Parts: sequence; structure tokens; C-alpha cells
Amino acid sequence: MDEIDRIVAQWNEVRPDLDASPTHTLQRITRLSLLQAASFARVFAAHGVSFGEYLVLAALRRTGPPYRMNPTRLFNSVILSSGAMTNRLDGLEEMGLVERLPDPADRRGRLVGLTDKGRELVDNAVVDHLENEQRLLGGLDPDEREQLAKLLRKLLLSEPCRSLDPATDEPARPRATRRRRGT
Repeated sequence: MDEIDRIVAQWNEVRPDLDASPTHTLQRITRLSLLQAASFARVFAAHGVSFGEYLVLAALRRTGPPYRMNPTRLFNSVILSSGAMTNRLDGLEEMGLVERLPDPADRRGRLVGLTDKGRELVDNAVVDHLENEQRLLGGLDPDEREQLAKLLRKLLLSEPCRSLDPATDEPARPRATRRRRGT
């Protein structure tokens, strides 16, 4: 029995009229997220950045040369508000890890670019990060990992989740319903 089982049992005891079964899944995801965040914080602190700062650097690195994105696409990829992204970019720029550049495709626009120092940091940090992720998943065999990944992907691609995710290319659209004749 884990902590989530205890929570569900308590709800079942005090409110037997409620269906607390979603808690078995979603609160485990939440608890794993919190434990993962604590683990990630230690990994990235060793590189002088926070996990959130790493996410920005990694998003830029994954775009490939010249490692640039416009701020809107960048903050959507890491699920931040524009104000939070501005603060994060200010800190990364002060550390010399990113730079703000004019956008050649839009005279009023700006791009965020990864500096050589930023690329070196993210290239080193990602190695430690992936080793840590392997460690965190050590309780599952390869088939279980694959099954869990498929189920979580299915959940993330479902309409309720897609409608909340700013990183999706196209928002999920409700299926068209046919009108029945005579109704």
C-alpha cells in the first residue's frame, strides 16, 4: 500500500458516495512529478541552473543550428506565461547562456538564441539528466517502461489534455456530431 492507496481509502471511508478511483492514477502522476522535480533540481544545480532554465536551454538546443526560436514558440514549448519566460530569459542572458537577437523575418520581432556557453552547458547537463531519468525508471523493466510510455502518450493526446497544452500544434477539435432527422 502506498500513500495514494491511503488517500483513496480515507476518501472512501469519509465520503463513500464519491468515486475516488481517478486519484489512483492522477495523484500517482502528481506525486511522481514532485519526486522527479526534486531529483531534477539536484542534477541541474550541479550545472548552475534550475530545471526550468534547463528546459529553455534544451528547447533551443533541440531546434538545431542556429539554435534560435521566437519567444512565443519558446514559452509555449515549456508551458510558461510570457512574464515568467521574460524573467527566465533575463537570468539566462545575465549568465551568458542565451542572447536576444533581432528577427530577420520580422523587423519588430526578436529571437532567443543559445550562446556557445549555453550549448556547452546543456550538452553536459543532458548527459547527467538522462542518467538520472534511467535511475528513476529503474523499478520498471523495458516492456513496462514502453507500456507506461504508451499509456501516458495516449492520455496526453486525449482531448482534455490537448485542450490544455499550449505546445500542441493544433488544438484538439471536438468531433462533429451528426444531427438526427426528426430531432
